[in-house]
Amino acid sequence: MNRDPLVPLVTSPFRHYINGGWETGATTGVSLNPSDLDELVGDYVRADVRQTDSAIEAAHAAFREWSLGSAQRRADALDAIGSEILARRDELGRLLAREVGKTLPEAWAEATRAGQLFKLAAADALRSFFQPVMSARAGVEIDLTREPLGVIGIIAPWSEPLAIAAAKLGAALAHGNCVVFKPAESTPACGAALASIISRAGLPAGVFNLVMGSGRQVGARIVAHPLVAAISFTGSAENGTRVLQAAAARQARVQLEMGGKNPFVVLADADLDSAVDAALSGAYGSTGQRSTSAARLIVERAVYEPFVDALQTKLAGLTVDHALKHGTDIGPVANAAQLERNLDYVRIGLQEGAQLLRGGRQLERATRGYFFEPALFAGEPEHRIAREEIFGPLAVVLRAEDYDHALHLANDSAYGLCAGICTRSLSRARHFRRHVQAGLVTINLPTTSVEHHAPGGGRKASAYGATDATFWTTVKTAYVAG
Repeated sequence: MNRDPLVPLVTSPFRHYINGGWETGATTGVSLNPSDLDELVGDYVRADVRQTDSAIEAAHAAFREWSLGSAQRRADALDAIGSEILARRDELGRLLAREVGKTLPEAWAEATRAGQLFKLAAADALRSFFQPVMSARAGVEIDLTREPLGVIGIIAPWSEPLAIAAAKLGAALAHGNCVVFKPAESTPACGAALASIISRAGLPAGVFNLVMGSGRQVGARIVAHPLVAAISFTGSAENGTRVLQAAAARQARVQLEMGGKNPFVVLADADLDSAVDAALSGAYGSTGQRSTSAARLIVERAVYEPFVDALQTKLAGLTVDHALKHGTDIGPVANAAQLERNLDYVRIGLQEGAQLLRGGRQLERATRGYFFEPALFAGEPEHRIAREEIFGPLAVVLRAEDYDHALHLANDSAYGLCAGICTRSLSRARHFRRHVQAGLVTINLPTTSVEHHAPGGGRKASAYGATDATFWTTVKTAYVAG
């Protein structure tokens, strides 16, 4: 692996990486800095169906060598990728901040997680997936082994373009699969930077392929192609449903990680200062653009007023500005569509009778950017702002009569990704953990306090399919007569 700092991380135009080589595309697009729309992050190329097919066919051709090769080789390559990511954490973090609008501390933290995830995948590559099973017959042995699937299409989101991509890519490659990777169209620089690092790790040509472009063309082709054995998708529930329907038509394996409308419950016995800090971080950290963000703040009546007052005070102290500027607490939202979506939901909330307690305006700063003042509403459970995913720094606080009512409100959602509770009561915490309808639960922590290396997966409209080795592999059962 080449860690020479003179090797550019990524240069514009950002190109596809197919069958071990860099390629131009059929058309081009631009990536702009959401903190400064006058700054070009870079040009990127878009693939057409032909190039997408070429990447899939290259991955298919490379599968036999990669899947039957040495597990140590896989581990060494993944470890090298993780090492270079960690060595270039600052560089990757600045690129991420420029392309997505995360503050530098948030961007550096994500780059670090990405490197750690590849190193974790390196360890997984060396794990044995052999399991003996007792036979009911004398003289017969039964062995279970897990084998790779083949070509896996990975469609990653713009919200965490390094960490989520690293988790998926590392797991797919560790288990001996080959990959066709499509980053979000609005984060081509982050996708190309990952590909640049992966290209230097010594993988055989075709094992890893990067194709950039729209979901309508490139993403849809990956999902529909008969040589793609499985699809791992992170994005909206609407797009996830379309992926599932298309993949089901040809019985391809699917893993979907979709949206959330996550509840954060504050009981009357909670440490109020800690609860406010956890709500602030969970609802507004990363500009509210994480699937695990706390969008519904459910507060027991006895502490409702002091909680709301304290949260408003904390919000008033936040600085919204350029992501690279020292002292910025919240950067811009990632793109124009997300800014308009935030503003639309502010209008919807007001039209439906919710009370806008603070924020909700587009802001002007020294540079042209997608700056939005974090919004806090007091609302009712039936309001759309309390039921529909917004994916921005907009939260609604709901009043609960008691714990049972709070639990009911937490579960009253089409989504079931994660949920949090703040309480000093061990019995309430245990009950909530057992009875809340969510795949991830936090206790006295922000809902965003989750780690990519731990099993995740939500319920209801938030997720579909396995997230562990059972997704990336298939089981082979062997019966052996002694």
